[in-house]
Amino acid sequence: MLLSEKNLSRSWLAAVYVFLYIPLLFLIVFSFNSTRQDGIFTGFSLRWYAALFRDTRLVEGFFLSFKVAVVAATLSVILGSFAAYVLVRYKRFSGRTLFYGAVKAPLVMPEVIVGLSLLLLMVAVQRATGWPDRGFITIVAGHALLGMAYATVVIQSRLSEVDRSIEEAAMDLGCQPVQVFFLVTLPNIAPALVSSWLLCFTLSFDDVVISEFLSGPGVTTLPQVIFSYARRGVNPSVYAAATLLIAVVSLGIIAYSLSLLRRQKRLAREISQARQGDSRPAADVRAK
Repeated sequence: MLLSEKNLSRSWLAAVYVFLYIPLLFLIVFSFNSTRQDGIFTGFSLRWYAALFRDTRLVEGFFLSFKVAVVAATLSVILGSFAAYVLVRYKRFSGRTLFYGAVKAPLVMPEVIVGLSLLLLMVAVQRATGWPDRGFITIVAGHALLGMAYATVVIQSRLSEVDRSIEEAAMDLGCQPVQVFFLVTLPNIAPALVSSWLLCFTLSFDDVVISEFLSGPGVTTLPQVIFSYARRGVNPSVYAAATLLIAVVSLGIIAYSLSLLRRQKRLAREISQARQGDSRPAADVRAK
């Protein structure tokens, strides 16, 4: 009975992985196809990678998406950190429930509604002040609003686990609240900041809906370009672009995993050495 349950769980896990990664494998294979035929591999070729770098729309869209994602993720983490700090450290203040709902609303609100509301806001602001034009700034603002909600959730969960006695000890030693935040609290929540930045970067880089509402003439992100190509028919250059993105992400994950594994081994070695150092004086005392 136990063996059958174990085999069933393994089979189910294998089916999930096949369902998730077989489409990516097909995409990678057909990025090397020699013709435009979809579903029929006619021969190995690098022509679509050469065509990718000649396609100015894809190249410009990639660099625009990268810049938008970097700026939006950074703003999301900064705003999310302050929002999480307020929600965790200040349990009671006027308007806390409204503030909590406003921060978490983008998590449950359809992106179409968020994009449409932001479009109306940007149009009203532009008519009143003449700024900003729809483009880089408006896309960053929309992505930062969405990413802030996700960053707040991640950082809030980590911040709630931080031992307050460490911060109190720092204040007892003469640190001001601002110094405590930057010298004690911030290093303790650094892993959450990094993970939330990566999450917000990914959400911004592949967003289509909000970008469609907030982009202007001549400002098109990479997902928008890919989506427009997909509506007009198969373009293997898109497969090549997606394959390169998969390769970059995979290498980043592998590098991070190896660095994390080395860090864990070093920490385990230091703990082992510390325990051996603590046990030696006790052994000496017993010998005497």
